[in-house]
Amino acid sequence: MRHAGAALLVGVALLAAGCGTGGLARGNADPANGQKLFNSVGCSACHALAAAGSTGNPLYPNLDDAFRADKQQHFEQSSIVNVVLDQIRLANPPMPRNLVTGKNAEDVAAYVASVAGTGSASAKPPSQLGTDGKAIFKAECSSCHTLKAAGATGTIGPNLDQLKPAEARVQRQVTNGGAIMPAFKGKLSPAQITAVAKFVSSSAGK
Repeated sequence: MRHAGAALLVGVALLAAGCGTGGLARGNADPANGQKLFNSVGCSACHALAAAGSTGNPLYPNLDDAFRADKQQHFEQSSIVNVVLDQIRLANPPMPRNLVTGKNAEDVAAYVASVAGTGSASAKPPSQLGTDGKAIFKAECSSCHTLKAAGATGTIGPNLDQLKPAEARVQRQVTNGGAIMPAFKGKLSPAQITAVAKFVSSSAGK
């Protein structure tokens, strides 16, 4: 999705040829539900999308950049919806396939298609979070993990209140990532990684 126009043209061609993997979107999606799901199932942890207030991770596609040119060229909204929908269905590792399914997948696709590339909101860059471990966690980790001390109820990654990880383990995981969790080395500074590791280890389970 880095070369957005090319990616979208390929997607549209596949859809026109009947090569979708689950059929075209039915056109009765709920973008408001899609917005909630985008944040709650973990999309915002990996993908930058200004309207969702997410800065994502530079290792994963920036959805604003991916579709900005297509919006400017006035591609049909339905075409963008179906390209996003197929990306959800055909996701490549580390993104799991069918992270959302059925009507929920259509809702997320409709939401992304409606706001990607519009730049209708600005997300706070990681550099502005300082070394406040709680603030960093809420901005970068809460969409995937449950941690009562941060008011986080994410269900994609481990429940940290149950896991109660040691500081060294958190620091290693945040730095290097693993499974579907992105690595934050290069996105967060070493001091920020240390701060969020200290916050998690000292707060989990309390």
